[in-house]
Amino acid sequence: MDCEDNSVSEKKAKLVLDDGSVFEGVCFGAAKSCTGEVVFNTGMVGYPEALTDPSYRGQILVLTYPLIGNYGVPLKEGGSLLEHFESERIHVSALVISDLSSEPSHWSCARSLNTWLSEEGIPAIRNIATRDLTKRLREKGVMLGKIIVDRDIEIDDPNKRNLVSEVSVKQPLGYKGDGPRIVLVDCGVKHNIIRSLLNLGVHVIRVPWDYDFTFMDYDGVVISNGPGDPKMCRETIRNIGHVMEQGKPILGVCLGNQLLALAAGGDTFKMKYGHRSQNQPCLEAGGSRCYITSQNHGFAVRKESLPDSWQEWFINANDRTNEGIRHKSRPFMSVQFHPEHSPGPTDTSFLFERFISIVKQYRNDYNPRGVVLS
Repeated sequence: MDCEDNSVSEKKAKLVLDDGSVFEGVCFGAAKSCTGEVVFNTGMVGYPEALTDPSYRGQILVLTYPLIGNYGVPLKEGGSLLEHFESERIHVSALVISDLSSEPSHWSCARSLNTWLSEEGIPAIRNIATRDLTKRLREKGVMLGKIIVDRDIEIDDPNKRNLVSEVSVKQPLGYKGDGPRIVLVDCGVKHNIIRSLLNLGVHVIRVPWDYDFTFMDYDGVVISNGPGDPKMCRETIRNIGHVMEQGKPILGVCLGNQLLALAAGGDTFKMKYGHRSQNQPCLEAGGSRCYITSQNHGFAVRKESLPDSWQEWFINANDRTNEGIRHKSRPFMSVQFHPEHSPGPTDTSFLFERFISIVKQYRNDYNPRGVVLS
């Protein structure tokens, strides 16, 4: 289907970084100024999934692939779990690209990227030298910045906010399944994590990030991805500690890796520019097999801070940062990458199946309470 867009603006705009750097371009999407943390993603495809990933909350996203928008944007289909998207809305503060395709064409195309951004009130800037911008971000690290379109504004630091509280659900939700009952702690969960669990037949109980679910009947816990500094999620860390006291199986994903480490007594740190791509190589500790993974995170676990009862599970083959931890004797584990992919390779999707098989070994016969079934 053709999704030609003749409404793309030619209005001038500029991206200003907090080190004084200025990149001039042309605005599209919503013609308004905004501010945020400027980060880059090196993926070649998957902009509908990336833009709706809650982990990008408060960030100005730079896509390094030179041509964006060429396959348009699909319809919002799939009921409560939208296909082709990772949440119900766009979460980036703004988008920065090199070239915008004005004639997108794909069988799934329902509208152009420009139209979608305009509908959701998200500003964007094109004709930017994204290679030069990315080199600057790699050398100096992620920086705060602003896009100026209609008026000048002050640069604001989104990391001072509890971003997880902004993207988490507000009340428990249930997704029916006949298998084990899994509490999914929503810190900004991607829809494909939920889909991956439902495909394994489990009953998913999705709870807010600060919800005390330890009184509920459940068989295991999955801690989702999400934005911002994990140390701001004190309530989540406390609840994870209670789960470990109960001995129920735990799987953390992305931010969930950091939260599990903090609950175990470890530490985390902010990375220079993070990992945001679909081709990060990860080695399983103690083995020689390398997995290609999809990632989106700016914080990581400080591996030397782990207690003696814990061990590294995965290691990044590029910079040797931590990519997963697990307890040496108890069913607690987490990974820094995204086994649910979307977008990205499916190399590690087996981890959900492995976790559910562990959960079944610990399963009890209680029934879930206190959730709204969807």
